[in-house]
Amino acid sequence: MMKNSSHIYTPVQPFAVQPEGGVVYREFLPDLRLREYIYCYWQLKTTCPLAAPFRYRVVADGCMDIFFELHDPRQSFIMGFSDAYTCFPLEGDFNYVGIRFLPGMFPRLFPLNAAELSKQTTALEDVAPVVTRFLADRFHEEMKEEALQPLLDAFLLGHIAKKVLPADNRLLEAVDLIIQHSGVISIEKELPPGISSRQLRRLFEFYIGDTPKTFSKVVRFQKILQSTHYPHHIRRNRAYLDAGYYDQAHFIREFKTLYGLTPAKVFGK
Repeated sequence: MMKNSSHIYTPVQPFAVQPEGGVVYREFLPDLRLREYIYCYWQLKTTCPLAAPFRYRVVADGCMDIFFELHDPRQSFIMGFSDAYTCFPLEGDFNYVGIRFLPGMFPRLFPLNAAELSKQTTALEDVAPVVTRFLADRFHEEMKEEALQPLLDAFLLGHIAKKVLPADNRLLEAVDLIIQHSGVISIEKELPPGISSRQLRRLFEFYIGDTPKTFSKVVRFQKILQSTHYPHHIRRNRAYLDAGYYDQAHFIREFKTLYGLTPAKVFGK
């Protein structure tokens, strides 16, 4: 039995472990029956009105996210797959709630071509109006934190009971291979049975939002973030070669593209 990627892929967003004053971030798990599709729900909010703008950095993680402002749930968006970090300038007082879908899962729940959403943030109403209506009708700014998960769970469980695209096992196997190998894999040589490289590329673009090569790059970067000692080991022992980078300059350049800062600034000298 092939492992489900929800059990082996744990995308990291650095703000979860590096909070700043005046802003808090938390992640909380969905119902067990949803964890095949959803990695987590999350909340990013101020504890008091901010005197200066806050720049929220989202690093590349291979996922797609729905998010909305609890102060005005009519304002909801979806962020597609990205091969670079994104920075959101936020001001004043805010309370964002989000749903982080595991790689390839959003198009199974809400059939669309993920490539059409890649590298951008799109109004959710243009993509999944049924979700937009649900958020606008059921959420409000006075809602307590403990009420968020049950509402989201109930809606999503009802949705998957009615409409889910069947899984393409060739895609799932390729995604799991990439994750199991920490992104260091020649997918053309490790192709699942019964599929060509061209067919696999089409599947990745439709469900993930980009090519197997680009997804592998993001997975490799995420594996580095998941270990506190790994970046130092890479730099000191030239292990960046084993991690699939051509040289140290390649490692630093790619890390900066996906994170927005160099490894030295993130992890220290």
